[in-house]
Formats: sequence, structure tokens, C-alpha cells
Amino acid sequence: MYHDTALVQAARADPRPRSAVSTGTGLAGLVGMLLWVGIARWFGMDGPYAALVNVAACGLPMVLWSVLVDKVHRNPSTGMDWSNRKPWRETLDISLTKLAGLWLTWAGIALIYGTGRFYWEGNFSFAMWCFELAAPVLFIASIPYILLLDRHAVAPKDGCWSLGAWLMGLKEPVDREAIFNHLRSWGVKGFFTAFMVSIVPPGFGDFIRADTSQVLQNPVALANWLITFMFVIDVAFATVGYILAVRPLDSHIRTANPFAAAWMAALICYPPFILMSNGGPLDYNIGTADWTHWFDGHPVVLALVGGVLVALTAIYASATIAFGFRFSNLTNRGILTHGPYAFSRHPAYLSKNLFWWISTVPVLTTGTWVDAVRATLLISVVSGVYYWRARTEERHLSLDPAYRDYSEWMERNGLVPRFFAWVMGKSPSRSGEGLGEG
Repeated sequence: MYHDTALVQAARADPRPRSAVSTGTGLAGLVGMLLWVGIARWFGMDGPYAALVNVAACGLPMVLWSVLVDKVHRNPSTGMDWSNRKPWRETLDISLTKLAGLWLTWAGIALIYGTGRFYWEGNFSFAMWCFELAAPVLFIASIPYILLLDRHAVAPKDGCWSLGAWLMGLKEPVDREAIFNHLRSWGVKGFFTAFMVSIVPPGFGDFIRADTSQVLQNPVALANWLITFMFVIDVAFATVGYILAVRPLDSHIRTANPFAAAWMAALICYPPFILMSNGGPLDYNIGTADWTHWFDGHPVVLALVGGVLVALTAIYASATIAFGFRFSNLTNRGILTHGPYAFSRHPAYLSKNLFWWISTVPVLTTGTWVDAVRATLLISVVSGVYYWRARTEERHLSLDPAYRDYSEWMERNGLVPRFFAWVMGKSPSRSGEGLGEG
């Protein structure tokens, strides 16, 4: 009893920094998504259109919650003053210049899409089809959107405006760093939105089509079905995050990572640059099987390992849910401190790598002992890549005082960094966290 009281008093004395996203935002999106998944399974809607509706069913409740409950549009960090509407004539030139910069950016992204052949093959072709339909709508909608926002913007001359001013040869000074941040931000959105949209239909369809009468009779099938569902959740939330990077919802990109090492560490984990794919230089699956092979014939062990893998994937998905509609690689869109981020700085990376180690069992081999050594070394390198990603992300986020406060709080109170501090015999203030440490 005394110990519990002491913990409560310690928490009050050292409260966790406020999170940029509320818990309710993610829960609203999860509820909306679960409702649609139930409808889709009932009616057998497993196609790509149903998968896109799943993304909308996830995003719309989050927007409504954020506006009606959290009132995020009133946050000072939006850079908007809705009570002060400037006259059209005062902001029209700024808006036209900004539209020029925005359309130039979109033209550059379209050129990259059109040039890269891989964007028109496999799952990416679905993303390109979606973008072709959305392009004219976005082009037209961008006009009233920019005109309206600039009338309420506190400082409308941002990186987009600077790019437009440079394009139009205006004599006004432009902010070069703001232009670079604008281009990096859209580089992130252009690269990752295409990837996320491309993988929306496959996982959703696999989950909806599964025969539950067969799944519930087999612990391996049940585990794989639930793991698929965790990834369906993750992909839906992540896709919403890249689409809804907008200032009125306070979900805009504050800064995109300016460090080349961060971009390298991230891009080698995604196609077409991925190094971990089948046949890639970091493919650790050659000469290995997986957990279902090694534990075959031991139903209790299969159920236990399957349960652990489902739990790890659930942690991974919950880390994405915590972002609400702010998920995005290589960016700062507000610092999270709630959900799994109250226990670890990098819960997604940590759970993902533990999943790979447990599901692969690289020390066992279907080939020779050399294959086992190679697999173990390669999966260790893959984990090292994610550690590298975590460190480069922390380098970027540490430019934000809010992240520094959070990181210092985690060192004192976070479960995972305190565990690693205990393992390494260090004080909590100097703790390591395996996959990412501030």
C-alpha cells in the first residue's frame, strides 16, 4: 500500500509531458474502422474500394473528434487566427504566389511518379490510379483552400510562398531554408503516401476473406489472421496520417528531417530501395524457416508463440493509433507522450524487431550452420538499421524543446529505458533503450 502511494506521489511530482494528440482521437478512429470492418465482413466486401472506405471510416471519426472535442483548430500551433479575417485584397497576391509554389511542387512529384516505372507495376499501380482520379479534384480545391487559409494565417508567407516567389522572380527576399523544408515535407508525403495507398487493399482483402470457421480451429491460422488485422489497422491509420497533413487540423508538418543519414536509414526500409526484401543484401530468410516450422507438432508452444507475436503486432499497431491522423515518417508533427510512448521512445521499432527475431528464429536453420550464422548476423544488421533510424529521428526531434522535455522524462520514468538502465547497471538518467535512445 505504501509502495503504491509512493508511486502515485512520484507521478504527481514528475508528470508526463502533455501529448500533442489525445487518446480519444485514436480511439475514435479505431471505433469507426471496427464498425466498417464488421460491415465489410458481414457483406463480404473485400475489394479495393471497400479498403479505401476503411481508410475513410478510420479518418473521419478522428477529424470529428479532434474538431468537436479537442478543438485542435484553435491551437496556437496551427498558425491560424480564425477570429481575424483579413480582406481579400490584402492576401490575394500572397495566395497566388503560394499556389504557384504548390502547383510546381505537385508537378515535380507527378514527374517522379511518371518517370519511375515501379510506380506503375504491382500494388503501386493502384496508388497511381487513385492519384489520377484525385489530381483534378485537388487542383481545383487547392484554390479556395489557399485563399481561405491565407485570410486567417498569422504568417502566410511560408516555404510554399517562398518557392512560388522564387518561381515568379519576385523581388521580395525568400527564405531558402523554408523552401528546403517545404520540399522535404512534400518529398515525405509524395514517397510514403504512394506506398501506403498501394498496400491498403491486399491486407484488408486477406482479413475480410478469411474463413473464421477454419481460423478458430488452428492456433497458427488464428495468430496469422489477427496479425494481419493488426497490420490492417496500422496501414489505415498511417494512410490517413499522410493524407491529412493539413494546418487547420494542426496536423501539418512542422519540420521534415533535415539530415541525410535519416533519409538513408528510412528509405532503405521501403521499396524500391528496400534492402531487406527477398534476395536483397539484408535478406535474412535464406536457409531459415519460421516459428510454425520449428514448433510444429507442439500445439501449446505454437499457441504461446503465436500469442506473443500477436501481442507484439498489437503494440506496433497501437503505436500508430497513438498518432491519430498525424503519423508520418521523417517529420515532426507534434510530440507524442501517451499510449505506448509513455513506456518507450520507439515502441514500434522495438516491437517490430522483437517480432522478426521470434518469428524467424535465425539461430535455427534448414541448411547448414553457416546459414544460421549468416541469418543471425543479417537480422542483427536489420535491427541495427532500425536503431540507426531511431537515433537519426531523435537527432531531428531534439531540435524541438517539447521532445527534449519528453526524452528527459522518459529517462527518469519510462519503463523500457529504466529496464535497460537496470540491465546495464546505469542510473535511469543515463539509460539506453535498445532501439533508440535519446
